[in-house]
Amino acid sequence: MTRPVEMLKDAAMVAFFALLIFAPFLGVQLSDNDAGGLSLIPRPALLAAAVGLTFLARLLMLLWHDYRPVPPAGLGVAAGKSGKYIAPALLVFALVMPFIPGLPNAYIDLGVLIMTYVMLGWGLNIVVGLAGLLDLGYVAFYAVGAYSFALLASNFGLGFWECLPIAGILAACWGMFLGFPVLRLRGDYLAIVTLAFGEIIRLVITNWVSLTGGPNGLTDIPRPTLFGLKFTMGAEPGTFAGFFGVHPHPSQRITFLYYIILALALLTNWVTLRLRRQPLGRAWEALREDEIACRSLGINVRNTKLTAFAIGAMFGGFAGCFFAARDGFISPDSFTFMESATVLAIVVLGGAGSQLGVVLAACVMIGVPALLQDLQIYRMLIFGIALVVIMVVRPRGFISTRKPTIALGKAQAIGAELIGQGRG
Repeated sequence: MTRPVEMLKDAAMVAFFALLIFAPFLGVQLSDNDAGGLSLIPRPALLAAAVGLTFLARLLMLLWHDYRPVPPAGLGVAAGKSGKYIAPALLVFALVMPFIPGLPNAYIDLGVLIMTYVMLGWGLNIVVGLAGLLDLGYVAFYAVGAYSFALLASNFGLGFWECLPIAGILAACWGMFLGFPVLRLRGDYLAIVTLAFGEIIRLVITNWVSLTGGPNGLTDIPRPTLFGLKFTMGAEPGTFAGFFGVHPHPSQRITFLYYIILALALLTNWVTLRLRRQPLGRAWEALREDEIACRSLGINVRNTKLTAFAIGAMFGGFAGCFFAARDGFISPDSFTFMESATVLAIVVLGGAGSQLGVVLAACVMIGVPALLQDLQIYRMLIFGIALVVIMVVRPRGFISTRKPTIALGKAQAIGAELIGQGRG
C-alpha cells in the first residue's frame, strides 16, 4: 500500500500548488457593482473544479507511468518504417493542396505558415537533433535573414531572389559567430548563452532605430516575382495576370508563395539527408552521442560544432528572408523568444533527429491552434492538454527511432524502448 499512498500525496501536493496558482485567476471575478465601482465576486465552484481536475489528472498520469503496458520490442522500429509510406503521401498532398476544388485561401495561407515552421524545424534539427547542441536562440538567425533582405531591398533595390542566398550566407556567418564562444559549453550553459544571443539580436534591432526602424519595423518590402512578373490585382503589363491573360485573383499570389516555401523546405530536407550520409553528418551524430568518444576518434569537434551552427543558421536565414517577403513588413515583435521555443518544441515533439517527425509536429503545433479559432479562449487550453497527453504517451516524440547512417551489414533502427534502457 505504500505506492498508492505516495501517489495520493503527490497528487494532493500538485493540487495544492494548483490552488495557489488558480485562486487569483479562477477563484475571483472582477465586475461592476451597483455603485459604479469594481468588486470581486468569489467563484468557489469553478476553483474547486479546476483543482479537482488537476488532482485527477496527476493521479492518472502516475497510474499511467506505473501500469502502462510494455510496448513490443519492435514497436518503435515499426513506427519508423511507416515513414516510407507517410512521407510520400504527405509530399503528394502538399503538391496538390492548392488545386483542391473549393479550398479557401485561408487554408493555403495556413499551409504557407506550416511550411515555414517545417523549414525552421528542419534547420534547428541539424543543431539539436543531429549534433545534439541545445539552441534557444534560433530566432536570431530568422531575424538576420528577414532584416538582411529588407535592408538590401530598401537600400540597394535588390529583389527577393537576389537577396535569398545573401540572407542565408549572412545568417550562416552569424551562426559561426555564435558557435565560437560556446565551443566549450554543454547542456544548460549552452542553452543560456544561445538564449542570450537571441535576445541580444532582438534588442539590437529594437534600439538601432536609424538602421532597422526600431519598434516601428520596416515596411514596403518587395514581394517575390516570377521571372520579373508581379502578382497584383491589376492586369497591366509586367504582372502575372496581364502576361498570361487571366483574371487577377488573390489566390495566385498565395499559391505562388506556397510553392516557394515548399521548394525551400524540400531543399532543406534534401541537403540535410545528403549531409547525414557524408562524413560531416556522421561526425554530427557521433558528437550527439558522446563528445569525449568523438574526440578520442580524432574528430575535430570545433569544426563539427561550427558547421552545425552555420548550416542550421543558413536555413533559418532563408526562412527569415521568405517571411519578410511574404508579409511585406517586419518588426522586432516577430522575433521573440516564443518563436525559438515554438521551433524547439516542434523538434522535440516530432522526435529529435527525425525529418518526418518535424513535419507532423509542425502540423500539430501550428495547424491545430489555427483550426480551433472558433473555440476562442478555450482553444489554447485544449491545445495545451493535448500536448501534455502526447508527451506523456510519446515522451520521445512522434518518431523516436534512430537508424545509423552507415553500418556493417544491414542498418537496424533502434527504438525508443532500447534507447531508454541505455542500449541505444
